[in-house]
Amino acid sequence: MRVMTLNESTQLLADNYIGRLGYISRRRAEIIPISYYYHPEQNSILTYSGQGSKIEAMRKNPLVTFQVDEISTLEKWKSVLLYGKFEELEGPDAKNILRLFSEGVKKIIKNKGKTCPDFIENISSKSNSDSPIVYRINIDDINGRQRD
Repeated sequence: MRVMTLNESTQLLADNYIGRLGYISRRRAEIIPISYYYHPEQNSILTYSGQGSKIEAMRKNPLVTFQVDEISTLEKWKSVLLYGKFEELEGPDAKNILRLFSEGVKKIIKNKGKTCPDFIENISSKSNSDSPIVYRINIDDINGRQRD
């Protein structure tokens, strides 16, 4: 196993669109899969959600973790773990981020040779809400490991 460089770690984030978000809810650690887009210029994870316990928990404690893996076999894998801070967005910023998220995820899906969804709702479901909560995770620290 070896430590990945910062460039290798951010490339793994940029090449994928599904990761696991870790946050604290009711004094317990929660980990859930989410779709995302890595925005290199902002060094952040962009995503959205419906209103619910995850959003409420991150509003109370904005410190989060996020992990992305590419696993081929037990002996060949890459994993990136980052630490960051939840930031809820509103108004024109939220609309712009939602557009970047949608365009970015569609591009990644096409690059992987898969059929690209036409609508954002087909990329990431939002829980029982007509108005998505748009947010970013501002990255404070990133660590990558890999085994060849």
